[in-house]
Amino acid sequence: MAGLDETPRSDRVAIAFFGLRNAGKSTLINELTRKNVAIVSDVPGTTTDPVSKAMEISPLGACLITDTAGLDDEGELGKMRVEKSLAVLAAADVAVWVDDGRESVWRQTVEEECRRRNVAFIFHRREEGVEKLKERICALKLSDREPGLLEGLVERGERVLCVCPIDGSAPKGRLILPQVQLIRECLDRGVWVEVCQPSQLRECGGKGKWDLVVTDSQAFAEVDAALPASRRLTSFSILFARRKGDLGAYIEGLSRIRDLKDGDKVLVLEGCAHHRQCDDIGTVKIPKAIRKLSGADVEFVFDRTADSVDDCRLVVQCGSCMLTRREVLRRIEQARAAGIPVVNYGMVLAKAAGLDKSFDFASRPAR
Repeated sequence: MAGLDETPRSDRVAIAFFGLRNAGKSTLINELTRKNVAIVSDVPGTTTDPVSKAMEISPLGACLITDTAGLDDEGELGKMRVEKSLAVLAAADVAVWVDDGRESVWRQTVEEECRRRNVAFIFHRREEGVEKLKERICALKLSDREPGLLEGLVERGERVLCVCPIDGSAPKGRLILPQVQLIRECLDRGVWVEVCQPSQLRECGGKGKWDLVVTDSQAFAEVDAALPASRRLTSFSILFARRKGDLGAYIEGLSRIRDLKDGDKVLVLEGCAHHRQCDDIGTVKIPKAIRKLSGADVEFVFDRTADSVDDCRLVVQCGSCMLTRREVLRRIEQARAAGIPVVNYGMVLAKAAGLDKSFDFASRPAR
């Protein structure tokens, strides 16, 4: 069962529980997960921050269960807790309203917000028990399916080469998540996969019989130089942009970089907390590439939320390996609603290296 816990959170069905204080949300979650995930007591407001637990619910698959604070919390601190609870909806696939018989406008608020965000809504009475809830969850047919990383790009029996730089920014003793996920998908699809470093690719002159070569954005130029001109090359970041975001929106955003002027603000949106290196992709390489493409001395702001984009002229989204597709699409839509173009890490670096071809073929659904 250990393998179930290793499924990345971004690949799980996100199920969030909402309700009033002492409605029984935490008790229900503990029964559902069969673990003491949430603290339970008779004191109103026991749950203060969202608490999540990974589990498997058959036949739905790998899930992420999240408990939230009661939406009728009071005072200034209570207001902040309510805001954090509602923020969970941004990444939720399913919202469960736990009803204990009390009337509240909050139920309608959550239901309407779910309808607006296309989030599945389940109304569950506390006395109905956990088995009834499981039945309702398993009966869901979620339509927002993420396409595969290689969908439409390679077929069974073809060959993919993953070029993985091992430098100062690489984690010790392991590959990064996008690399691992791509290798796994190759195995699942019956696609042959080889792995090497850029230096090894140079040594063989890039003469292998590969149908697709995938590398880190930062190694684009080096890998491209080692390959024949006809070889199809893309990046892990672009494949994730294709899977989780809107490649068309990103390509449109690339064309707007040249409109940037001195003093304009660019928001760099990251998906996770990580230790920054001296050559960090988000804080060093992306600003360098944007300045090269725009010719402008722009200002950069780094954040992990898209809550405030109004005063920015461009949003740059990371590869999103730790984010759900729903969250990435929400970020894109929020920026576009404000009239702000959006681009992606890998596509910016490819453009700066003169490798538009790396995302040109990937923008088509099939070869």
